[in-house]
This record gives sequence, C-alpha cells and structure tokens, in this order.
Amino acid sequence: MKTMLITALMALSVSVNTVFAADKPVEDKPAAAPSTDVSTPPDKAAESGEPAKVEIREVAKFFDETFNDMQDEIETAKADGKQGLLVMFEMDECPFCHRMKTTVLNRSDIQDYYKENFRIVTVDIEGDVELTNFKGETTTQKDFALKEFRVRATPVFQFIGLDGEPVKNGRLTGATKDADEFMLFGKYVVDKKNEDVPFSKFKREQTSDAKS
Repeated sequence: MKTMLITALMALSVSVNTVFAADKPVEDKPAAAPSTDVSTPPDKAAESGEPAKVEIREVAKFFDETFNDMQDEIETAKADGKQGLLVMFEMDECPFCHRMKTTVLNRSDIQDYYKENFRIVTVDIEGDVELTNFKGETTTQKDFALKEFRVRATPVFQFIGLDGEPVKNGRLTGATKDADEFMLFGKYVVDKKNEDVPFSKFKREQTSDAKS
C-alpha cells in the first residue's frame, strides 16, 4: 500500500510539471540589430547603374607620409607613376583648413582620385621643422612656404610637376565651395586643361556646359 501511494504521488508530480512547462511562453530571442551599412559596393553599383556611395574616412589617409624632403617626394612620385606632387600649405587654428579636412579631404571619392594621380604632402606655414626644398637646399617649413611660394593665407593647394616646378595655373587658395569643386580642380590638372585656361574660366565653362 505504501509503495502504491509513493508511485501515485510521483506520477502526479510529473504530470503537474509537464502542464506548467507546456503553459510557459516561449522566450523571444532578441531581434537582430538592423544593418547601418547603406553603401553600395562598387561592383553592384556598376551593375545597377547607380553611383557608389561616398565613404567618410580619416582625413590622414588623404596625405602621404613625408620626411620633408621634396626632392625625394618627386622621385617617389615618378616611381609610383604619379603625375606630380600636391602640396597643401596649412596652419593650426585655420578654420578653412579645418573645413576642407572635415567636409572634402575625408571623402573616399576625393581621396581615391587624388591619390591615384598625385603624391600628397602637407606643410605647416608656421613650422620650424627642417625641410629640403626642390633644389636640394635645407630650409624650414615656414621659410619654404613664405619665401619660395609666398603663402600668406591658408589653405593653399599647389601642384608640382615631376620636374620640381610649380604646375601652370595649378594653385588654389582658400577652401573650395564643396567637394565637387575640389574634384573639378584635380581633373582640371590631370586632363591638362590648366595649360590652356585659368581654373576660374574652366569652372565657368563647365557650369555653362552643364546648364545647356
């Protein structure tokens, strides 16, 4: 009798646990976070005919590492198959330099195009760092900027040819209106349009062509 009672109680316990387990709601798994990647891969963009999305990168990737030897920079540009050198003259506390770095020079389309065609270095117009100029002479960053390139306002973007000489019409002073204008400046030099007309006239012609 005792054995039968124990057996009945055990069976009752199993039945109750089974009912509670069946009634317990299934715990929801947390939903996967939505993807924040809205960029279109270049190959997919080409297939769909849509332009690839612009990626925002570290602005440091726009510039090449330099040891402030301009003759060496030219030789490296030649070895890398570049068209020349782009020097950005800047200084601390320059709001227009900051604007260019945070709205233009950090864009993937700008970085890719310019670095494909030019070696790019920056020079502090107030810097006392020793620098070797294009003639192989030792100077400082500030003397190089002021005495050799007459830079008094920043930023200044100066293209230098593979011969170490400033490119004709290849100087831009101040921040551009937007990334499109800076891209246009690069293409203006790459396509050799600088040899025929000043950049200001080239811009007007491009604007007129776009409207017509």
